[in-house]
Amino acid sequence: MTRTFRTSILSTALAAILAVGAPAIAQEAAPKAGGDIVITYKDDVATLDPAIGYDWQNWSMIKSLFDALMDYEPGTTELRPDLAESYEISDDGTVFTFHLRDGVTFHNGRALTAEDVKYTLDRVTNPETQSPGAGFFGSIKGYDDVATGKATSLSGVTTPDARTVRIELSRPDATFLHVMALNFAHVVPREAVEEFGPDFGRHPVGTGAFKLADWTLGQQLVFEKNANYWRQGVPYLDSITFQIGQEPIVALLRLQQGEVDIPGDGIPPAKFQEVMNDPEQKARVVEGGQLHTGYVTMNVRMEPFDKLPVRKAVNMAINKDRIVQIINGRAVPANQPLPPSMPGYVKDYEGYAYDPEGAKALLAEAGLADGFDTELYVMNTDPQPRIAQAIQQDLAAIGIRASIRSLAQANVIEAGGTEDGAPMIWSGGMAWIADFPDPSNFYGPILGCAGAVPGGWNWSWYCNEALDARAAEADAIVDPARAEERYAAWGSIYTDIMKDAPWVPVFNEQRFTMKSARMQGADNLFVDPVHIPINYDYVSVSDVQ
Repeated sequence: MTRTFRTSILSTALAAILAVGAPAIAQEAAPKAGGDIVITYKDDVATLDPAIGYDWQNWSMIKSLFDALMDYEPGTTELRPDLAESYEISDDGTVFTFHLRDGVTFHNGRALTAEDVKYTLDRVTNPETQSPGAGFFGSIKGYDDVATGKATSLSGVTTPDARTVRIELSRPDATFLHVMALNFAHVVPREAVEEFGPDFGRHPVGTGAFKLADWTLGQQLVFEKNANYWRQGVPYLDSITFQIGQEPIVALLRLQQGEVDIPGDGIPPAKFQEVMNDPEQKARVVEGGQLHTGYVTMNVRMEPFDKLPVRKAVNMAINKDRIVQIINGRAVPANQPLPPSMPGYVKDYEGYAYDPEGAKALLAEAGLADGFDTELYVMNTDPQPRIAQAIQQDLAAIGIRASIRSLAQANVIEAGGTEDGAPMIWSGGMAWIADFPDPSNFYGPILGCAGAVPGGWNWSWYCNEALDARAAEADAIVDPARAEERYAAWGSIYTDIMKDAPWVPVFNEQRFTMKSARMQGADNLFVDPVHIPINYDYVSVSDVQ
């Protein structure tokens, strides 16, 4: 997979990425400005703070409220400047100089400056923020001092003038432009963060295409069009209403009745075959590939998962083929953290075979021949509890008695981010979908030491410093001629992780969603690979007068 940022490092042209303005997106008809859409979700949103929000539900919401220095062409994985009008990269790949656009304002009316970018990066890396994405910025000079509390500001981020941001890295980082496109890098105004403090996530202020108009907890969120948005022509919609507390089956019925435009929790698994067998409903289904892996985590700092034979036994106990059947075959069994379509995936790696008898032998080796009691946390939206029950049955077959804790998404995430909070988690509904199309993204936040922190997403609390060092070496390979070497390095990292077995990779899932007949936009906007799940800025409705 080509990563265009590398050609920047080699000082070659980036004409396609540097193109400014609304891209040409193939649609059923020319988009019309105006209109409102209704999207449903079962659970409320935990936060809209870009430094903290990190789940599939709030990811695209945050992307519509905020902007970063970089972004992607809508519906693609192709990088383009966003708040940055242009940028330069030093020959050694360690200094990035970004030049900000003129005329960008926050929702509160204040003009964007380079100091806002610096404040944002200092804030997201400050341990007091407890950002699950802090580790993404580990290559910036001064990161270690901020992470350990020795400093409150990144020495590598400077502002020569109000429209220039200079970022010096402590090492070459082949992923850095992707990092500058992440939600965690979305720029926030200091005064709003200081005004609302911990409640900034309920009162977000950004530069994005939409702004928050209303948030009635447990009922709805309303986004309204930012009339002063710097990118001309978008968004098309006047507003978006997110209705909370809607069971997925009820949401599907309301979609069929024309009351809902997108059921945010997707097609209920129990209704999937019915929908696909009905030509009228199937015509509204949008399918897309995704860089996804669903997995079971085991907290390696909690007994008995601190024992390697126990973790291997769990890997061998779970019948992945049966779990795929539960979701109507919308996935393929997984044997490693990377999905098959990600560079670095090791095709000839076999992983742990389904072998209950072998698993029992490993438990006996660990001194647990009679099994043990534990807890399995799971998101409470169908089909996740049913998948958890299948896992529970598989574990029971080898003597592991796992009680199921079925909770709202935010509560499961909170438990996973607490060192002694959750022995096991089935990640379904929160499973990893790549933040950007590079193998490194499946490491840092969910398997690296940087993610094994309070509030982090490394729910196995696995930290292997030797692998961290190898990961840094792999990401220091910035020469595109050595791309395959870099991918091979990452592949070996993931297979070595599986030797320690902190996870059970279960399946790699396709994404399916539905839309009302009035919704317009190319399919890849509704299953956008990076504005997960939907790129709201570029969709429209057909019935605008």
